[in-house]
Amino acid sequence: MRFIGSVIEKLQRHPKRIVFPEGTEPRVLQAARQFHSLRLGAPILLGDRTKIKEAAANLNVSLTGVRIINPVESEDLDNFVHRFELLRRRKGMQTHEAREAMILPNYYGAMMVAMHQADGVVSGTNQSTGSVLRPFFQIIKVAPATSTASSCMVMEVQDTRFGEHGILFMGDCGVIPEPTVDQLADIAVSTARLARQIVGTRPRVALLSFSTKGSATHPSIGRVKAATALAEQKAKAQGLEADFDGELQVDAALVPEIAARKLPDSLVAGRATVLIFPDLNSGNIASKLIQHVARANAYGQILLGLDRPAADVSRGSTAHDILGVAAIVGLQAIEFNQLHPGAGARLPGE
Repeated sequence: MRFIGSVIEKLQRHPKRIVFPEGTEPRVLQAARQFHSLRLGAPILLGDRTKIKEAAANLNVSLTGVRIINPVESEDLDNFVHRFELLRRRKGMQTHEAREAMILPNYYGAMMVAMHQADGVVSGTNQSTGSVLRPFFQIIKVAPATSTASSCMVMEVQDTRFGEHGILFMGDCGVIPEPTVDQLADIAVSTARLARQIVGTRPRVALLSFSTKGSATHPSIGRVKAATALAEQKAKAQGLEADFDGELQVDAALVPEIAARKLPDSLVAGRATVLIFPDLNSGNIASKLIQHVARANAYGQILLGLDRPAADVSRGSTAHDILGVAAIVGLQAIEFNQLHPGAGARLPGE
């Protein structure tokens, strides 16, 4: 709780509006209640008003301070349908198709964020990743400063010798199966930018492999090396102060004694706070191993590179996990325009 407690303290000074499309889900109801009780901002639940109230009553959860919107009955529905139809016009979307999509909570929630009626969106507690990400990517789009949408897990481990006092940022663990060199560099820069905002220190970014500086040979290693060099260039061009190194094995990235033998002059080795995985297999497996075997507090997936803050939480998330992710998304929203110049300025269909 020490990590998420610091996030909560920051967000309490700048409360935000977070929309939760899964309004009847018990864990979401509990998280929304806590979000309001902790003075983090205004939680917005989507769904049938009667069903949400019944679910809350069954849990003895107060809905005071919680806004409820039923997309089907919303006065904004026609406008949202029009905006979505314009967005998907090149795909041949018709008005009735846009309306059918927009009454679905994930589509409606994404449009609320895109239209600046909410500051961030958190979904995924009882849906597949694809059903959550599809409306986000169709409506919110990729931010102007990047060409890659990816994701990040924020891990809080008990051993504070790792990462930034026990906090590790891990990407990409949920979106791109086989990133190209350019995508891998974007993932590294986006994850480093989030780490810089959340913990306030200069990120130390390790691009991981099964090799450390040529200890093995394989085409995938060359991709990691190239991505490391490109990430340094991209970060410098964007004014992000961070240190990058790769390719590194994970023990060389995290364990000072091993780093001292292998890479004594590295600014990252043995002290990495950001871990970038070469593909989705390794990232997803590693994040779940750390969460369950090491009993780490896991917050994610925080979506990166999008035009507005959003997150796709795991179906195994607890109410505490959802609250933590919502707080991180809210914290992102505080400085979002500064972190992503030009982001959020475009309305859907413009």
